[in-house]
Amino acid sequence: MKPKLKRVFQCQSCGYISPKWIGKCPDCGAWNSFVEEVIEAESISKKAETARLKTLEDIQPVPISSIKITLSDRLSTGISELDRVLGGGVVRGSLVLIGGDPGIGKSTLLLQATDNLAKKYGRVLYVSGEESLTQIKLRAERLGAISENILLLSETLVEKILDWASEEELNALVVDSIQTVYTEDAMSAPGSVSQIRESATKFINFAKQKGIPVFLIGHVTKEGAIAGPRVLEHLVDTVLYFEGDRGYAYRILRSVKNRFGPTNEIGVFEMTGTGLIEVENPSLIFLSEHSQNSGSAITATIEGTRAILTEIQALVAPSNFGMPRRNFIGVDYQRVNLLVAVLEKRGRINLAGADIFVNVVGGLKITEPSSDLAVISAIVSSFRDIPLHEGMVIFGEVGLSGEIRAISQTEMRLKEASRIGMKHAIIPKSNLERLKEKFNLKIKGVGSINELIEIIGS
Repeated sequence: MKPKLKRVFQCQSCGYISPKWIGKCPDCGAWNSFVEEVIEAESISKKAETARLKTLEDIQPVPISSIKITLSDRLSTGISELDRVLGGGVVRGSLVLIGGDPGIGKSTLLLQATDNLAKKYGRVLYVSGEESLTQIKLRAERLGAISENILLLSETLVEKILDWASEEELNALVVDSIQTVYTEDAMSAPGSVSQIRESATKFINFAKQKGIPVFLIGHVTKEGAIAGPRVLEHLVDTVLYFEGDRGYAYRILRSVKNRFGPTNEIGVFEMTGTGLIEVENPSLIFLSEHSQNSGSAITATIEGTRAILTEIQALVAPSNFGMPRRNFIGVDYQRVNLLVAVLEKRGRINLAGADIFVNVVGGLKITEPSSDLAVISAIVSSFRDIPLHEGMVIFGEVGLSGEIRAISQTEMRLKEASRIGMKHAIIPKSNLERLKEKFNLKIKGVGSINELIEIIGS
């Protein structure tokens, strides 16, 4: 008998199911995200019962003390920045999801990694559901990624991909992309919530059973999230995002989830005509064109396991319109608005009628509050048209009462600043009192934004 089919409306952001179309998803709040899909009418409880019985037959619990972990459980991709983000290499049997804007370099990065894996470990399968084999070959020639151990397959049916992959002795599997493949177990169209979830589940089972790492490429939405259900990010072991503006040559690979390593780790690459080149010293790159003008401040931010120095620029100008403009790139919009309010209230600086623009140079996005002091310094410097001292690094968190709060990993930041050749540092006064090491820097501690404003004016 053919299975009974049922038509429902499913949210393409979170997977919420509704019997009729509604404008706003009651689960995730997304607007106009419901699409009509066809699913089997088989009850969820019956499917769950079948999966449970199969699990009891195939898997038995073992003592945790009997499990052995060896260094061979990780494979080096041959790209040190990618290995850093993955936590030291890709783990056998893991599922890695890489997302990013179209044309950002996802396929380029994975093709370069595929070439290194194939040369070092053996056969690797690269599956493309978007491009023809000829297109992939042209890119591979440009990147110099030509190896007999790289196997190309142009296929979109998951069952065919896994059947072929099971017959070969593979060391890695790359799927480009998860939105283009589909499985016969789901009745909806490729790219829908049901298809993405079912297809990803099959790849997860394959990776765990065979002990083969699987890389999935995922498209992103206008908001920058992985297209498809958010549950996909919960299914996979590692989620990496490729960030960067097409106007910049630099790309940032950021880890937002990693079951086998640190999160918020980043890798920096430069896009060239022959592929992505690793940037081993990001601080020098972000400060390479730093100019000693007003409105420019250097801060030290922690990304994963390392400190990176970057430049924050601010432009404060009288507003020629009724409503002053606020435009902030690379920093949290609400956070900077809060700092502007603190400057007006506690620092007695009138910014109500001024346009304020803040930008993090190089396309880096800073989320930690340690950059507060540098943002305020750049705004005050631009407002008064007074350049900061040459070779000065500034970091610290600012409270609502104008106090400067202590931050973590101060010594790591100062060590990186000293290595780059900085001469001065402004840090929270409480951090200065706790320093145990000595650095080749003139360090000043500040306890309030008024003390900082006095230093900028001196």
